[in-house]
Amino acid sequence: MLPAVAGRDEFDALVVRTDYHDERAWREVAAALVEPWGDRRYEAHVHLVDDPVWAGATVDEVLTAVRAVEDLAVVFLADRTTMRAEPRALLAVTTLTREECVDDEDHERLIEFGRAFRTLPAGVHEVHANLSIGNLGFEEFAAWAHDDPEGIYRSL
Repeated sequence: MLPAVAGRDEFDALVVRTDYHDERAWREVAAALVEPWGDRRYEAHVHLVDDPVWAGATVDEVLTAVRAVEDLAVVFLADRTTMRAEPRALLAVTTLTREECVDDEDHERLIEFGRAFRTLPAGVHEVHANLSIGNLGFEEFAAWAHDDPEGIYRSL
């Protein structure tokens, strides 16, 4: 069983490292995640979970572990693909469950393009911020990633 995530501010994007095979790649990802973002160069607010106990954790295991985290619409995984591929795109995973939806049709609409997509580190903050304030939905970002030739959400 994975530990509870503690100490995250509600405005921090939650990034969980699940691959520990390339420390250099992780340092690149972590450095990119703290860079100012957006057209106004907003300060990056991110909570990094960097503990080998999460090594090899699946999407479902991470989702189960973060269920108790309040105000969390999306969690980002620095997984094997993130560490081995260029660009170093993280896996954005919605925390939405069927129970939170009006009905099956609503749930299907909201996950039409899947419950996960890849995003560049710069996109992490756009996704998190927009979902947090309800400006855009997960399905919109997933659709943009779906339309990208490499399947990656890049930026607004």
